[in-house]
Amino acid sequence: MSEISEIRSGQSIELLKELHILTRDGKLNQDSRRKLKQVYHLYNFIEPLLNDVAKEEEHNFTLVDHGAGKSYLGFILYDLFFKKLNRGEIYGIETREELVKKSQELAKKLSFNRMKFLNLSVEESITSSQISDTVDIVTALHACDTATDDAIKFALKKKARFIVLVPCCQAEVASVLRKNKGKNLGKSVLTEIWRHPIHTREFGSQITNVLRCLELESQGYQVTVTELIGWEHSMKNELIIAQFKDLPKAHPKQRLETLLEQLNLDEMRFRFLDNE
Repeated sequence: MSEISEIRSGQSIELLKELHILTRDGKLNQDSRRKLKQVYHLYNFIEPLLNDVAKEEEHNFTLVDHGAGKSYLGFILYDLFFKKLNRGEIYGIETREELVKKSQELAKKLSFNRMKFLNLSVEESITSSQISDTVDIVTALHACDTATDDAIKFALKKKARFIVLVPCCQAEVASVLRKNKGKNLGKSVLTEIWRHPIHTREFGSQITNVLRCLELESQGYQVTVTELIGWEHSMKNELIIAQFKDLPKAHPKQRLETLLEQLNLDEMRFRFLDNE
C-alpha cells in the first residue's frame, strides 16, 4: 500500500507534516502510521456530531477544544470537516501563551481562517466576549486531572449540545480517597477495593469518570462511554460522549450525591454538583 493511499482525499499534506504525522519527505513510519490510525478513529466518533450540528444550514456552528495544547485535534477536525464548508468555527482554548501563538501561526500559514486560538483560563473563557454564550460541541482530549472537569464546567455554562472527553491522569479524587481511607476501613468491606495504594490510584481514576458521567446525566445529558483506541496503544483510553437531551435529572443527581457520601468524598461536591 502506498503512503498516500493511507491519507484521506483532500487532506492537507502540509498539515500532516507540521503535526509530524508525515516526515518532511512525505513518508509514514510505523509510529506515525499508528498515530494516523488513532486520529481517524477519533474523527469517526466526532464526525457524526459535526454532521448533526451542521444540518441547520443557517447556523454558524461552533466547536471549542478546551485545554487544546498544540491544537492537534482542532487542526485535524478543521482539515477533514470544516475546510470544505463556508461556515463553522473552531476555538482552541489554552493557558500556555507560546502554544497559542504557534497555533495561530500555523492556522495563518494553512489559511485555516475559521480557527481561533485564545490564551484564556477556564473562568475567563466562560465569560469572554470572544466566545458566544452558547456553543455546539466541546472537546477535551487527554485533559489531565481536573482539566476535564474544567471543560465540563465550561460546556455546561455554554449549554453545549455535545461534549467529547478523553480524560487523563485523574489524581484529585484518589488523593481524597487516600486521605480518608482510615475513616472508611471499618465501615464496609467494599473499602478493600481501594485499600492498597495502587488500587487507590486505579479506583480513584475509575470513580472520577463515573462521577463525571453522573454529573452530566444530572444535567440532562445522555452519556455513552467507550474505548477510544485499543488498550495496546494507551491506558488512558476512555472516551465519554454526552449529548444534551433534557433528560430527567433527579435520579442521577441522587445517585451522584449518594456515591459521594458513601465513598466519603463529600468535600468533592463542589467538583461534581451544582455546575449549572
